Amino acid sequence: MHGPTLVNWLLALLTATAGAYCLTRLRHAPGAPGAPYAPHTTCAPAPSTTHPTGARRLLARETDAAEALMGLGMAGMAVTGAAVPAPVWAWLFGVPAALFLLAAAGTPDRRGHRLHHAIGGLAMTYAALAMTASPGHHHHAPSTGAPLLTGALLVYFGAYSLWAGTRLLHAPGGSVTVGTAGLPQACRLTMGIGMFAMLLTM
Repeated sequence: MHGPTLVNWLLALLTATAGAYCLTRLRHAPGAPGAPYAPHTTCAPAPSTTHPTGARRLLARETDAAEALMGLGMAGMAVTGAAVPAPVWAWLFGVPAALFLLAAAGTPDRRGHRLHHAIGGLAMTYAALAMTASPGHHHHAPSTGAPLLTGALLVYFGAYSLWAGTRLLHAPGGSVTVGTAGLPQACRLTMGIGMFAMLLTM
Protein backbone atom coordinates (compact mmCIF):
# COMPACT_ATOMS: atom_id res chain seq x y z
CA MET A 1 0.00 0.00 0.00
CA HIS A 2 1.01 3.60 -0.49
CA GLY A 3 1.65 5.83 2.49
CA PRO A 4 4.31 6.52 5.14
CA THR A 5 6.14 3.44 6.37
CA LEU A 6 5.21 4.18 9.99
CA VAL A 7 1.51 4.27 9.11
CA ASN A 8 1.78 0.93 7.31
CA TRP A 9 3.49 -0.69 10.28
CA LEU A 10 0.96 0.71 12.76
CA LEU A 11 -1.86 -0.57 10.56
CA ALA A 12 -0.17 -3.96 10.36
CA LEU A 13 0.23 -4.11 14.15
CA LEU A 14 -3.40 -3.25 14.84
CA THR A 15 -4.90 -5.61 12.29
CA ALA A 16 -2.50 -8.45 13.12
CA THR A 17 -3.46 -8.17 16.79
CA ALA A 18 -7.17 -8.27 15.95
CA GLY A 19 -6.67 -11.15 13.53
CA ALA A 20 -4.63 -13.14 16.03
CA TYR A 21 -7.30 -12.57 18.67
CA CYS A 22 -10.02 -13.94 16.39
CA LEU A 23 -7.77 -16.83 15.39
CA THR A 24 -7.36 -17.68 19.07
CA ARG A 25 -11.13 -17.58 19.53
CA LEU A 26 -11.53 -19.88 16.54
CA ARG A 27 -8.98 -22.32 17.98
CA HIS A 28 -10.82 -22.43 21.31
CA ALA A 29 -14.34 -22.23 19.89
CA PRO A 30 -16.91 -24.79 21.07
CA GLY A 31 -16.64 -27.82 18.84
CA ALA A 32 -12.97 -27.23 17.99
CA PRO A 33 -10.60 -30.13 18.69
CA GLY A 34 -9.73 -30.20 22.39
CA ALA A 35 -11.91 -27.21 23.21
CA PRO A 36 -14.39 -27.51 26.09
CA TYR A 37 -17.94 -26.38 25.54
CA ALA A 38 -18.58 -22.82 26.65
CA PRO A 39 -20.87 -20.00 25.52
CA HIS A 40 -19.10 -18.36 22.58
CA THR A 41 -19.21 -14.69 21.71
CA THR A 42 -17.68 -14.03 18.30
CA CYS A 43 -16.20 -10.95 16.70
CA ALA A 44 -19.68 -10.39 15.30
CA PRO A 45 -22.95 -10.09 17.23
CA ALA A 46 -24.07 -13.40 18.68
CA PRO A 47 -26.60 -15.39 16.64
CA SER A 48 -30.19 -15.42 17.74
CA THR A 49 -30.99 -17.75 20.61
CA THR A 50 -33.69 -19.31 18.42
CA HIS A 51 -30.98 -21.02 16.35
CA PRO A 52 -30.05 -24.61 17.22
CA THR A 53 -26.85 -24.93 19.22
CA GLY A 54 -25.02 -26.49 16.25
CA ALA A 55 -25.98 -23.57 14.01
CA ARG A 56 -24.78 -21.06 16.61
CA ARG A 57 -21.43 -22.81 16.83
CA LEU A 58 -21.09 -22.88 13.04
CA LEU A 59 -21.90 -19.18 12.72
CA ALA A 60 -19.49 -18.33 15.55
CA ARG A 61 -16.62 -20.22 13.92
CA GLU A 62 -17.48 -18.81 10.49
CA THR A 63 -17.29 -15.24 11.76
CA ASP A 64 -14.08 -15.79 13.71
CA ALA A 65 -12.45 -17.40 10.66
CA ALA A 66 -13.47 -14.48 8.44
CA GLU A 67 -12.20 -11.88 10.91
CA ALA A 68 -8.92 -13.74 11.44
CA LEU A 69 -8.34 -13.94 7.68
CA MET A 70 -9.12 -10.25 7.22
CA GLY A 71 -6.94 -9.08 10.10
CA LEU A 72 -3.89 -11.18 9.32
CA GLY A 73 -4.27 -10.65 5.57
CA MET A 74 -4.56 -6.89 5.99
CA ALA A 75 -1.42 -6.90 8.13
CA GLY A 76 0.45 -8.91 5.51
CA MET A 77 -0.66 -6.62 2.72
CA ALA A 78 0.35 -3.52 4.69
CA VAL A 79 3.86 -4.87 5.24
CA THR A 80 4.61 -6.67 1.97
CA GLY A 81 2.58 -4.52 -0.43
CA ALA A 82 3.30 -5.34 -4.06
CA ALA A 83 6.10 -7.76 -3.12
CA VAL A 84 3.44 -10.50 -3.13
CA PRO A 85 1.80 -10.93 -6.56
CA ALA A 86 -1.71 -9.53 -6.73
CA PRO A 87 -3.24 -12.85 -7.90
CA VAL A 88 -2.19 -14.41 -4.58
CA TRP A 89 -4.09 -11.76 -2.61
CA ALA A 90 -6.99 -11.91 -5.06
CA TRP A 91 -7.40 -15.66 -4.55
CA LEU A 92 -6.91 -15.38 -0.80
CA PHE A 93 -9.69 -12.84 -0.37
CA GLY A 94 -11.76 -13.28 -3.52
CA VAL A 95 -12.67 -16.92 -2.95
CA PRO A 96 -14.00 -16.38 0.62
CA ALA A 97 -15.85 -13.27 -0.58
CA ALA A 98 -17.56 -15.30 -3.30
CA LEU A 99 -18.47 -18.01 -0.78
CA PHE A 100 -19.99 -15.44 1.57
CA LEU A 101 -21.99 -13.95 -1.31
CA LEU A 102 -23.33 -17.39 -2.21
CA ALA A 103 -24.15 -18.11 1.43
CA ALA A 104 -25.96 -14.77 1.77
CA ALA A 105 -27.93 -15.40 -1.42
CA GLY A 106 -28.81 -18.96 -0.43
CA THR A 107 -30.20 -18.29 3.03
CA PRO A 108 -31.59 -15.22 4.80
CA ASP A 109 -30.01 -16.31 8.10
CA ARG A 110 -27.27 -13.83 9.10
CA ARG A 111 -27.36 -12.38 5.60
CA GLY A 112 -26.22 -8.93 6.70
CA HIS A 113 -23.07 -10.22 8.43
CA ARG A 114 -22.19 -12.47 5.51
CA LEU A 115 -22.61 -9.59 3.09
CA HIS A 116 -20.32 -7.49 5.29
CA HIS A 117 -17.61 -10.17 5.16
CA ALA A 118 -18.10 -10.44 1.40
CA ILE A 119 -17.67 -6.68 0.99
CA GLY A 120 -14.51 -6.83 3.09
CA GLY A 121 -13.06 -9.62 0.96
CA LEU A 122 -13.92 -7.84 -2.27
CA ALA A 123 -12.40 -4.61 -0.93
CA MET A 124 -9.16 -6.44 -0.14
CA THR A 125 -9.15 -7.98 -3.63
CA TYR A 126 -9.73 -4.55 -5.14
CA ALA A 127 -6.85 -3.06 -3.11
CA ALA A 128 -4.52 -5.87 -4.21
CA LEU A 129 -5.33 -5.36 -7.88
CA ALA A 130 -4.88 -1.59 -7.50
CA MET A 131 -1.40 -2.16 -6.04
CA THR A 132 -0.42 -3.98 -9.23
CA ALA A 133 -1.24 -0.90 -11.28
CA SER A 134 1.09 1.26 -9.17
CA PRO A 135 3.39 -0.82 -6.94
CA GLY A 136 5.38 2.06 -5.47
CA HIS A 137 5.32 2.79 -1.74
CA HIS A 138 5.98 6.51 -1.78
CA HIS A 139 3.87 8.99 0.11
CA HIS A 140 3.39 11.14 -3.00
CA ALA A 141 2.58 8.25 -5.30
CA PRO A 142 -0.47 8.85 -7.51
CA SER A 143 -3.77 7.41 -6.37
CA THR A 144 -4.78 4.04 -7.75
CA GLY A 145 -8.06 2.30 -8.37
CA ALA A 146 -11.42 3.75 -9.35
CA PRO A 147 -12.12 6.94 -7.36
CA LEU A 148 -15.88 6.33 -7.19
CA LEU A 149 -15.47 2.76 -5.94
CA THR A 150 -12.79 3.79 -3.46
CA GLY A 151 -15.03 6.59 -2.21
CA ALA A 152 -18.01 4.27 -1.81
CA LEU A 153 -15.92 1.80 0.17
CA LEU A 154 -14.54 4.62 2.33
CA VAL A 155 -18.09 5.73 3.15
CA TYR A 156 -19.13 2.17 3.98
CA PHE A 157 -16.19 1.34 6.23
CA GLY A 158 -16.20 4.80 7.80
CA ALA A 159 -19.86 4.35 8.74
CA TYR A 160 -19.17 0.82 9.93
CA SER A 161 -16.33 2.04 12.16
CA LEU A 162 -18.59 4.68 13.71
CA TRP A 163 -21.25 2.05 14.36
CA ALA A 164 -18.74 -0.35 15.89
CA GLY A 165 -17.26 2.42 18.03
CA THR A 166 -20.70 3.36 19.34
CA ARG A 167 -21.41 -0.27 20.21
CA LEU A 168 -18.06 -0.51 21.98
CA LEU A 169 -18.65 2.57 24.14
CA HIS A 170 -22.16 1.71 25.22
CA ALA A 171 -23.49 -1.66 26.28
CA PRO A 172 -27.23 -2.40 25.76
CA GLY A 173 -27.99 -1.19 29.26
CA GLY A 174 -26.33 2.16 28.61
CA SER A 175 -23.16 1.48 30.61
CA VAL A 176 -19.69 1.74 29.15
CA THR A 177 -18.29 -1.59 27.97
CA VAL A 178 -15.05 -2.46 29.79
CA GLY A 179 -12.72 -5.41 30.21
CA THR A 180 -12.66 -8.56 28.09
CA ALA A 181 -16.39 -8.25 27.39
CA GLY A 182 -15.59 -5.42 24.98
CA LEU A 183 -12.85 -7.27 23.06
CA PRO A 184 -15.10 -8.72 20.32
CA GLN A 185 -16.49 -5.25 19.61
CA ALA A 186 -12.98 -3.78 19.67
CA CYS A 187 -12.08 -6.43 17.09
CA ARG A 188 -14.83 -5.17 14.78
CA LEU A 189 -13.79 -1.56 15.31
CA THR A 190 -10.15 -2.34 14.52
CA MET A 191 -11.09 -4.13 11.31
CA GLY A 192 -13.24 -1.23 10.17
CA ILE A 193 -10.58 1.37 10.94
CA GLY A 194 -7.90 -0.78 9.31
CA MET A 195 -9.90 -1.13 6.11
CA PHE A 196 -10.67 2.60 6.09
CA ALA A 197 -6.99 3.46 6.55
CA MET A 198 -5.96 1.02 3.83
CA LEU A 199 -8.38 2.60 1.36
CA LEU A 200 -7.11 6.07 2.25
CA THR A 201 -3.58 5.09 1.21
CA MET A 202 -4.68 4.07 -2.28
